[in-house]
Amino acid sequence: MPKIGNIELPDFPLLLAPMEDVSDPPFRKLCKEQGADVVYTEFISSEGLIRDAAKSVIKLDIYEKERPVGIQIFGAELDSMLQAVDIVEASNPDIIDINFGCPVKKVVCKNAGAGILRDIPLMVKLTEEIVKRTKLPVTVKTRLGWDQNSIKIVEVAERLQDVGIEAISIHGRTRVQMYKGEADWKPIAEVKNNQRMHIPVFGNGDVDTPEAAVKMRDEFGLDGAMIGRASIGYPWFFNEVKHYFKTGEHLSPPTMQERVEAARRHLQMAIDWKGEKLGVFETRRHYTNYFKGIPHFKEYRMKMVTSDAAADVFAAFDEVQEKFWDYQFA
Repeated sequence: MPKIGNIELPDFPLLLAPMEDVSDPPFRKLCKEQGADVVYTEFISSEGLIRDAAKSVIKLDIYEKERPVGIQIFGAELDSMLQAVDIVEASNPDIIDINFGCPVKKVVCKNAGAGILRDIPLMVKLTEEIVKRTKLPVTVKTRLGWDQNSIKIVEVAERLQDVGIEAISIHGRTRVQMYKGEADWKPIAEVKNNQRMHIPVFGNGDVDTPEAAVKMRDEFGLDGAMIGRASIGYPWFFNEVKHYFKTGEHLSPPTMQERVEAARRHLQMAIDWKGEKLGVFETRRHYTNYFKGIPHFKEYRMKMVTSDAAADVFAAFDEVQEKFWDYQFA
């Protein structure tokens, strides 16, 4: 059974990936209820934390029912990262995760996220100092490399392990690839098969079906899967994978009633946590997947993603439940 520090995990755990404006407390709660074994926060800017920026600080909110939970930070300045670790530690998470994988330009241009893959010595030094700074287990999420010509993930993972990280999650693409093409799990398997590696190695990227999770476990021999895009608007994915592991059969998809109820709860929890304006806005990205596959649904989806008032979105849910109550999802 894999462990992150002293945190014992089930065989082949499923982890909710840290996703900006997605992996907030309401969504983490839904995923936890549906079988996620470890959840991570949205990534948090170290510079934002030390400047007490409201958007960064609110992301430190964690709740007992979602444990074990990791708070993920990013940055490239050592002093800022160490101050951020102190702030994060005061929030009492179970894990501190370092983001060395975010490919977006506004992060990379500051040498943070996947930008640091161009400076491996800095990546290792930052990690070493963060491990020294905290008593919490430190994990890393990263990518294969900056581009296809600079993939050194086996060496990088070993060096990060040697300075004290307790687990590593690797997305099977380079930064240059962004999210295009297929994720390549072979280099991740090479990390796992390195005889010097003794920490858990989790795979990330294109785990979008139960069969893909089985393949990652059985053919590539990884210790667990970090689930990202497949869970957006579909927290049931974790439970479906676990059911498939146990039975080899697909679990029946959630009914219309279950989907509407989850969407309602999601929106209400988001409003309770961050207010109506942000709560309504930041749940919009989930609705396409909550109701994916329903024919002639555009009218209702547009109401959900363009309405600024929570009452209007809830009313749209009611309309959907009434009109499509007997729709059978494939």
